[in-house]
Amino acid sequence: MEFARAIALRTQPKFRNGKLLKIILFGSYARGDWVEDPVGRYFSDYDLLVVVNHDELTDVPEFWLQAEQRLTQLLGDSRELRTPVSPIYHSLDDVNEKLRLGRYFFMDILREGILLFEEPGHPFVEPQPLSSAEALRETRAYFDEWFSIADEFLDGVIFHSQKGHSRLAAFNLHQAVERLYHCLFLVRTLYSPKTHNLNRLREQAESLEPALKAIWPTETKFEKRCYELLRAAYVKARYSRHYRIKPDELSWLTIQVTTLREVVRAACEARIGELAQAA
Repeated sequence: MEFARAIALRTQPKFRNGKLLKIILFGSYARGDWVEDPVGRYFSDYDLLVVVNHDELTDVPEFWLQAEQRLTQLLGDSRELRTPVSPIYHSLDDVNEKLRLGRYFFMDILREGILLFEEPGHPFVEPQPLSSAEALRETRAYFDEWFSIADEFLDGVIFHSQKGHSRLAAFNLHQAVERLYHCLFLVRTLYSPKTHNLNRLREQAESLEPALKAIWPTETKFEKRCYELLRAAYVKARYSRHYRIKPDELSWLTIQVTTLREVVRAACEARIGELAQAA
């Protein structure tokens, strides 16, 4: 409904003829291994692949912002919706191109996903798996790039902590975690979701690598508060004068992120090793 409203007044043919082609549920709810933790305030999202007929229609602020705001309102009301919804938007041509390139992420959606809506006459192409040598080359490049960027942000954490810049240190921790999650996605699936939402990244990363679940314990109020401070740091640590993080909270988060780094490195190196052996 919100998408139809967004394109209703457009004059360009490609927008006026815009179509919603498919909606596919994927991830933990499609596989049956979702998490609901009211105590730790952590819930798996409904992951949705939304497929449209033009690349331009995947622009979130332009065409999907009202729909996402509506979902947020329904979630806040909690009568019609009690589980967060995390949609990703791709054109049919884009998904088919990724299937031709052997992107595991989209191949897994085709294999495990649940089709919720489909406009007839718009099929996906047959996936074309990458050779081991091709996968190894791309995987190594992604690991070298994204893991080194995560390390640069961790260097920033140390620098700003020593200077007493606690908010900047917290922001750098958030960025290090974000890069580590993206690194894992790219190494394991050759795809990474375009989001800064740490809960979304965390849920999908932990689905790929269950060992990551131990990084963020929720047994104490301190642990839960620290994670919330990290999650909020992307915006509030930069722009809110009310954001505060104590030295012990920053120290605990730094330890956890350092542990996260090691788990991600081990998982990525294991994947690279598998591909190298196969190649």
